[in-house]
Amino acid sequence: MAPSLDHRLLIQTSPFLKREISTPRLMLEVILSVLPVLIAAIYFFGLSALLVVFAAILGAIATEWGLGSQRPRWVTLRDGSAILTGLLLGLTLPPGIPLWMAFIGGVVGIGLGKLIWGGLGQNLFNPALVGRAFLQASFPTTLTSWSVHGGFNEFLSIRGQNLALPFLHGAADAVTTATPLALMKFQHQSTDWQALLIGQTGGSLGETSALIIILCGAVMLARRIFDWRIPVSILLSVAVFSTLLFLIAPQQYPAPWFMLLSGGLLFGTIYMATDPVTSPLSPKATWIFGAGIGVLVVLIRLFGGLPEGVMYAILLMNAAAPLIERSIQPRAFGRGRSS
Repeated sequence: MAPSLDHRLLIQTSPFLKREISTPRLMLEVILSVLPVLIAAIYFFGLSALLVVFAAILGAIATEWGLGSQRPRWVTLRDGSAILTGLLLGLTLPPGIPLWMAFIGGVVGIGLGKLIWGGLGQNLFNPALVGRAFLQASFPTTLTSWSVHGGFNEFLSIRGQNLALPFLHGAADAVTTATPLALMKFQHQSTDWQALLIGQTGGSLGETSALIIILCGAVMLARRIFDWRIPVSILLSVAVFSTLLFLIAPQQYPAPWFMLLSGGLLFGTIYMATDPVTSPLSPKATWIFGAGIGVLVVLIRLFGGLPEGVMYAILLMNAAAPLIERSIQPRAFGRGRSS
């Protein structure tokens, strides 16, 4: 007589996870946690920020709905993942981007970053970063043109470039600026840490105020929305690596605090790298995953051709995550090495 299922031995590698929160609830909590970042973006860049984010969300939802109508198993609009993807994508974009580009980014993020892999939970790469990478490769000039922040006085302002027609040149912004990372890389000019902390700098919509991102991340951590090992390993590796370089050549390399507070590192660390679908699950793998992102960020920023490397670092480690997970799994007892 065969033993009952309750008495059978389950042989499986850790971790053994039991989620007590549904996917829609998890998505809702992340969306709520990122709303302060969106509000800050609207404060710094006016209604252009809201329109860009809305266009990205609209593109993501339209793709989810359009492709899902032919493939019912992919219909996941109700779980909020398309809204979250569009929201995160929009916050990685500059405020002066044409709205049609943001819409296309949302389409590509959901289409190539999620649905093509089989839907939610099957994707290898972070969908929002897939959309951002596509826009970066297709429209590099627009994606590296940064508008100055105007504060509350320009709350009702909409940049002329936002309303440009597809593949046509729209009205250029009156004033553009370089990001702190670009100033450091190409002009060897540092930015005051208080400006980075508060948000008085140019950059993508969601990366300007480090303080707000830190506070939002602390709330998410307290609510156990993500694995604390990933952000800690990323920030620790960036701090250690950049400190070593700074001690070797302080005139050539920026201080560690600048590397931590500038660019999209904090936003990418809190909202992108911690995606449970595209990151490892076992504790050891998460440390390796996060450390790899941190090292790649420093290498790309300081030795690559672009001033920022967070997007590429996360996507590269997304690709490596399954390999990392498999490589640290112990060999089953009594099983020899594969030839």
